[in-house]
Amino acid sequence: MQEEIENRTVTLIISAVKLTARELKAGMDKYLSEKKSKAMEKARAAPEKPSGKQTVRQLIGQNQGVSNIEITNSNIKGFERIARKYGVDFAVKKDRSVSPPKYFVFFKARDADALTAAFKEYTAYELKRAAKAQNRPSVLAHLQALKAKVQAITPGKSRNQNRGITI
Repeated sequence: MQEEIENRTVTLIISAVKLTARELKAGMDKYLSEKKSKAMEKARAAPEKPSGKQTVRQLIGQNQGVSNIEITNSNIKGFERIARKYGVDFAVKKDRSVSPPKYFVFFKARDADALTAAFKEYTAYELKRAAKAQNRPSVLAHLQALKAKVQAITPGKSRNQNRGITI
């Protein structure tokens, strides 16, 4: 990729009786202004459509119909990663009116099949993660058990304050 960028060249044809630095500069300026005007024209012609995660307003503004699904889990980042993988255009809205907050995932109606596949993978991921967390013991509980063992092994020593003093 780097070599392609380095090897790009521009062919500039200038008709002149005598090629001077001024003529070359004028030709380059004309080329750059033409390139800039084409880029501006291209930008005005077709504004980029947002893709992936976006706001609900942007999603509705694309006029392709919007559907939603309710999620109660707070791990939205895991879902976002999988949705990007499937190329789903979606928006996440948090409903704070309920005690445990609910999340609504809005998506385009045409992305329903891709979203179904993304949700299947997401639920499999969450179940696998929950099973892994259940099988793994708590680090704090393990530490407390080890502390109890160490205290049981070492006898209760009373420190002698006069031990280091010689008269």
